Amino acid sequence: MLLEVGRITKPHGIRGEVIVELVTDRTERVATGSVLQGGGRSFTVASATPHQGRWIVQFDGVDSREAAEALRGVVLAAEALEDPNAFWVHELIGAVVVDADGIDRGRVISVVANPASDLLELEGGALVPLRFVTGRAHGRIEVDVPEGLWD
Repeated sequence: MLLEVGRITKPHGIRGEVIVELVTDRTERVATGSVLQGGGRSFTVASATPHQGRWIVQFDGVDSREAAEALRGVVLAAEALEDPNAFWVHELIGAVVVDADGIDRGRVISVVANPASDLLELEGGALVPLRFVTGRAHGRIEVDVPEGLWD
């Protein structure tokens, strides 16, 4: 399964570099040697440098401004990373949320970005901060929330 990791916004300079805006906090996505998919092609990262909240990236085989310009707007995707300690949105959607008393509180329908803690949005509209997740396995998420959250 490929996950969207960023987008090429525009060319940078005359040697084929592009500006990539990541939609992930995993900067290893643009590490030298990483392979990204987009626009029906594979791109291997030759180099990447952070620049004003985005990345200047050189891909193997993209060596002119014209070649870089042709990539404007390409959405970049990659395989999911294996990280047992990370919560991945694609693994949370559809999972059943169970509270500390074993009560099924519904399925996750979306993950809402929030500065304090991302929120699991459940069927019926309940919002559960991710920081209250105590366990997860095989489509089930266990939470221990403060009293009153379900009211």
